[in-house]
Amino acid sequence: MAGTIVNVRRDVDDKFYRYRMPLLLTKIEGKGNGIKTVIPNMADVARALSRPPSYPTKFFGCELGAQTSTDEKNERYIVNGAHDANRLRELLDAFIEKFVLCKSCKNPETELVIIKSGRVEDIIRDCKACGERTGVDMRHKLTTFIVKNPPVKSKKSKKSKAQENGKDDDENGDEEGDEGGESDDEMTKRIKAEAADLNTDTKLGKEDWSQDTSAEAVKQRIKALQGNMAGVSLGDDDGSDDDANSPYGQLGKWIEENRDTDDKKTFSISIFKKAEELGIEKRHKTVLYITQSLFTENFVAEIEGYAPLLVKMVTSEKHQKALLGGVERVSGLQHPELIAPTGVPKILMGLYQYDLLDEALIQQWGTHVSKKYVDKETSKKVRKASEPFLKWLEEADDDEDEDEDSDE
Repeated sequence: MAGTIVNVRRDVDDKFYRYRMPLLLTKIEGKGNGIKTVIPNMADVARALSRPPSYPTKFFGCELGAQTSTDEKNERYIVNGAHDANRLRELLDAFIEKFVLCKSCKNPETELVIIKSGRVEDIIRDCKACGERTGVDMRHKLTTFIVKNPPVKSKKSKKSKAQENGKDDDENGDEEGDEGGESDDEMTKRIKAEAADLNTDTKLGKEDWSQDTSAEAVKQRIKALQGNMAGVSLGDDDGSDDDANSPYGQLGKWIEENRDTDDKKTFSISIFKKAEELGIEKRHKTVLYITQSLFTENFVAEIEGYAPLLVKMVTSEKHQKALLGGVERVSGLQHPELIAPTGVPKILMGLYQYDLLDEALIQQWGTHVSKKYVDKETSKKVRKASEPFLKWLEEADDDEDEDEDSDE
């Protein structure tokens, strides 16, 4: 269960819901009067909610009538007593409802602001999604703690902004059952707008990309890809490893032969063990071969199932570049139907939401055509198709800068 990602609003049963957080984990330590419940990933959960981890920890204590302790330096958060994980998750849902979600649009893209009026202090949720400012119930004991320990304003990373804000995700809609109606998915609207304006000649070049996408045709393109990489530079990994008999080629072939399974978790574990067996589990080129061999024309839908594997293996900038190289090969060569404006942007967004790609690296990749992983023309087409997502990143950056200027 470690590493499980869930919706911030767990009542929303939508795997493409754009607000995500790690599943709260607990660990019972001690015994007798000294028994306590440690929350090992509270810092990660709180970060996803844009709240100090001491807030939900203290909330648990208020609700359970228990003492709490926080050690931010070592990221150790404790509630005295033995408490069931499911009970604490339910209390976290209550905390999110009371101190995170906008009362108007039910989005968690809010900041807590303390308003002073004479001797009276109120706490409001300032929603960046709909602009509403709604108060919290000042009768709750946690409000006293928040007033004494106000949130510190800090500049968010662009990645955190995308995970939390209402502009990312694909076309699967907003929260179900939101009070006040659903919010439009800004990312989808922008992608559709780009798609409507996209001219084949200017955006994707004049080559006809309506290729044969039958199973046999795809198989032939994969075969050609694996057999004709001699003219493509693969970076500083040993260039002699590019043939089918190399560890990378063996791994790719093994994945293709065994990937027809619905149990993605078990298959992911098997892939990692196979890479370990071949001695290449830490090499960045391994990420390239896994990506090009594992993902199909259903790339976007497959990301969630294989994200844990990629998170484990993508550990550096080189690994991220190899992952993007795999995206180029899958969308540009093996399944060119993904070149459509709603294909590549959705793939990038999916990987971005799982912290597999840094914003600065994506922007650099998007503006530099390269023949490192595919031929130059294909590289250009993939980047052209990614423009809606790159534009969204740029505009999200501008919005953040404007918000910070207005705060000053």
